[in-house]
Amino acid sequence: MSDRSYLDWPFLESRHRDLALGVDAWARTALARVCDDDVDTACRRLVAALADGGWLVYAAPLPDAGGRVQLDVRSLCLIREMLASHSGLADFAFAMQGLGSGAISLYGDAALKDEFLGAVRTGRKIAAFALSEPAAGSDVSALATTAVADAGGYVLNGMKTWISNGGIADYYTVFARTGEAPGARGLSAFVVDADTPGLEVTGRIEVIAPHPLATLSFHDCRVPKARMLGRPGEGFKVAMATLDIFRSTVGAAALGFARRALAEALSHASTRQLFGAPLADLQMTQARLADMALDVDAAALLVYRAAWTRDCVADRVTREAAMAKLYATEAAQRVIDAAVQLHGGLGVTRGVKVEELYREIRALRIYEGASEVQKLVIARQVLTAAGS
Repeated sequence: MSDRSYLDWPFLESRHRDLALGVDAWARTALARVCDDDVDTACRRLVAALADGGWLVYAAPLPDAGGRVQLDVRSLCLIREMLASHSGLADFAFAMQGLGSGAISLYGDAALKDEFLGAVRTGRKIAAFALSEPAAGSDVSALATTAVADAGGYVLNGMKTWISNGGIADYYTVFARTGEAPGARGLSAFVVDADTPGLEVTGRIEVIAPHPLATLSFHDCRVPKARMLGRPGEGFKVAMATLDIFRSTVGAAALGFARRALAEALSHASTRQLFGAPLADLQMTQARLADMALDVDAAALLVYRAAWTRDCVADRVTREAAMAKLYATEAAQRVIDAAVQLHGGLGVTRGVKVEELYREIRALRIYEGASEVQKLVIARQVLTAAGS
């Protein structure tokens, strides 16, 4: 059992502690029943299991009395952390239901919320977020996919790639250039059904930790005007507000991987005999374990500070979310690498948990803004705050 003392930190409320322990207990039994060599089938089953468990209501919560949807970022982070500690694919399935519907939660009108959010909560629709392009990933202002106004709607043309849930999603939140102004100010966001004529999955992408990823093409793909999120030209605002929320949760997933790696390392070091004594008795081992524990706690502080700030203080947490995502993913890479090293040959053996974690963590330092981009974001935020 990994350390759970952080659940008593003042960033979290009693309901958050209950949620975290509930997800952890559920995952120990429910996820063992969801296994399949086919990653697409596994993801569909995981979405159904998460819906049955009641966890997807946090990814696409019900509107309040005023029709607004309030995403509780601390809950999202805790769920992702707990799921990631058990299964990277379960964390992925939960996260994409949130990311793919987040823009609808924040900017969708009542009709779009009614049509999509309930279906996401119950697992009847699988969601996806289509932002990246072959020549535009971290630089959102460079998007080339176009959406040209037509009678009653828009016609989309272009390509998206590295799209999570590509090929299994029922709809995509798509960002395209509508041209109201140059660069980032000329983008808009749309909800596009997967079976819309002109939308095609042109290729699947295989990665080191299997997840459903695909390249999409749009050729004269007609989308009704009612499927726009926000107003024309607000696409960059929609994307950044959504990522502000979910970037912190990427850090939480990395934290879940790191906690599991530390727990595996502690267990192995305590039982593995070396030169007539446990591996844990060696000072070199103790120094490494201390560094790992330090990285885990520092990452947790940044993740839950960002989540608490978004929930309780400010609508925009660009700096805090970037710091959480950057530090937690880089720290998790270090922690997991150390766990692999402590396991020796076992650490690179297929089927051993730390080997799985080693493959899972690498992508988190890239997607939703690579580590280098997060440094730019943080630097610009602190320069602006300093009046430069």
